[in-house]
Amino acid sequence: MAGTAQGTATANVVEVFSSIQGEGPWVGTRTLFVRFGECDLRCGWCDSPGTWLPADEARIERAPGGDWQVEKNPLGIDRIVAACEALDLAAHRFVALTGGEPLLQPVAIAALARALAARGPRIHLETHGLAEAALAEVIADIDVVSMDWKLASDVRRERDPRHGPVAAFHDAHERFLRTAHAGAETYVKAVVTPASTDDELLEMAARVARVDAAIPVVLQPVTPFGRVRERPDPARMLALDTLLAPILRDVRVIPQTHPVWQAR
Repeated sequence: MAGTAQGTATANVVEVFSSIQGEGPWVGTRTLFVRFGECDLRCGWCDSPGTWLPADEARIERAPGGDWQVEKNPLGIDRIVAACEALDLAAHRFVALTGGEPLLQPVAIAALARALAARGPRIHLETHGLAEAALAEVIADIDVVSMDWKLASDVRRERDPRHGPVAAFHDAHERFLRTAHAGAETYVKAVVTPASTDDELLEMAARVARVDAAIPVVLQPVTPFGRVRERPDPARMLALDTLLAPILRDVRVIPQTHPVWQAR
């Protein structure tokens, strides 16, 4: 990635496409997705393992519905903007900057967000919620932060040579949440699997409440994928809602919808 101006910044992009937001409190809204390559975490339930490493090529949807072209990475910011405009950018509620982990490319994120500002859609950053320094570089240009709260029961760091369980992410997440909440509309999303424990979810709730108990927290029952083969049952999700309700003022249980119908 080179340069800081729109005309010179580049990004490693996996795909650009138009669809419907499939998770979180804005589920069901028309969204244009720019998916960035590379991630430094390994979530046991990740449904996009193809984004873990930088992509050699980017898929660009030329028209909603699946007419694609393939281009070599990296892409210039001007090219990404043109791809968004070709998909009727103004008809979308949001542009979602997703991954992978987009905050591994903060220069590109800031340049793209600035280039898309005032063109209609709000800028929606989807992130694993750990790169607080990178967030500080881009937060002025972001409208909504969708922050994952990773639970160590199912997540490991790519750079851990053992690829085993890591220490809880709570401290880093709390720092990240303070920066996000101070600069943009923010919500927290925690993927719940059969391995998720009451203790780690209670700790998450306590940390969110220390920042602001009114921040929406979405409990997302996992969609089975990868190493995770089962989802928590409704009784478990109801019990977790009851468990966290005395600590947080806005807890929501929202499963993913995009695996049910594939707009892509």
